Amino acid sequence: DGSTTFDDAGADANFDNTTDGSGIPNMDEETTAEEIIKGTDPALYLAIAVVCFAVIFVFIQIRKKRKSDEIDSFFSNLDGDKFNLQLPGSVDDYYEAKEKCEKAGWEPGQSSGAQPSPHHRALAQALMKRCIDDIPIVTHIQRESPGMNKLYSQSMCSVKQWKSYQAAEAMVSAEVEEVRAEADEIEPGWSQVIWRQAMQYSQMLKQKEEQAKKAQAEQQRAIAAQQAAANEKNNAEKAKYDAIKAKVDAEKARLANADQAEKDRAAKAEKAAQELLKAEEREKQSKASFGGKGGMKKGFLG
Repeated sequence: DGSTTFDDAGADANFDNTTDGSGIPNMDEETTAEEIIKGTDPALYLAIAVVCFAVIFVFIQIRKKRKSDEIDSFFSNLDGDKFNLQLPGSVDDYYEAKEKCEKAGWEPGQSSGAQPSPHHRALAQALMKRCIDDIPIVTHIQRESPGMNKLYSQSMCSVKQWKSYQAAEAMVSAEVEEVRAEADEIEPGWSQVIWRQAMQYSQMLKQKEEQAKKAQAEQQRAIAAQQAAANEKNNAEKAKYDAIKAKVDAEKARLANADQAEKDRAAKAEKAAQELLKAEEREKQSKASFGGKGGMKKGFLG
C-alpha cells in the first residue's frame, strides 16, 4: 500500500548484519589487526629500535659531558686564590736600600769584620726583614707541595690549577735563591744560615705577637670584669637606696595617714562639742523662756 512502518524497518535492518549503511562489508577487528601486522615490513621495527637507541645514547653522552664539565669547573675553581701569591713589599725596600748603600760607597762581597759599617748593618737588616717577610709564602708552598703533587699524579686537579701552583713554586724558589745570593754579597757564608735565622726570628716575632694578643685579651677581660664589678656595685647601691627610699616613702605615707586620721578625729570631736554646746544653749534658753515673763504666774490656780 505504499506505507512504511517501524516494524518493517527493523526487519530490513536485521536482514543482513554483514553490511553497513554504505553497503561495505564489516570486518572483524582482530582479523584486521593481524593482517596489518603481517603486512608490516620488519625493517620498520629495526629502524624504530635504532632511533630509540640513538636517542638514548645521545642523551647519555650529553649527560656525561655536562657532568664532566661540572667536575672540571669544580676543580678549576677549587682554591683558585690559594696560589695567587705575591712577594712582600720589603723586597723592593731592600733593593732601594742596596742602591743607596752602593751610592754611598758600599761594595758587595766585603766582609763586615769586627766593626760593620752603618751601610753594611742597614743592608743586613733590610735583607733579614725581607727574609722574614718571605717566611709565610715559603711555608705555604712547602705545606701545599705534597698534596698538589699527589693530586696531579692522580689527575685530581685541573691543568690551570697545576700551572698556578707551578708558577707560585717557581717564584718562591727564585726568591729563596736570590735571598741567599744577596746574603753572600753582604757577608760571605751568610747564605748557609740566613733562612734558619729568619725562621727563628719569625717564630720569636709570632710568639711575641701572640703574647701581646693574649695580654691584650687578658687586659680586656680584666677591664670587663672591673666594669662588671662596678656595675654590680652600682646596682647593689641603687637597690639599697631604692629599698631605703621605699621605706621612707611608706613611713611618710603612714604618718600622713595617721595625721589625717587625727585631724579627722579632732574635727569630729570639735563638731560633737559644738553640737553639745548648742544643745546646752538650747536647753538653757528653753528653761529661761519657761521661767521668765512668758511663764505661768503664781496663784494661777488659787
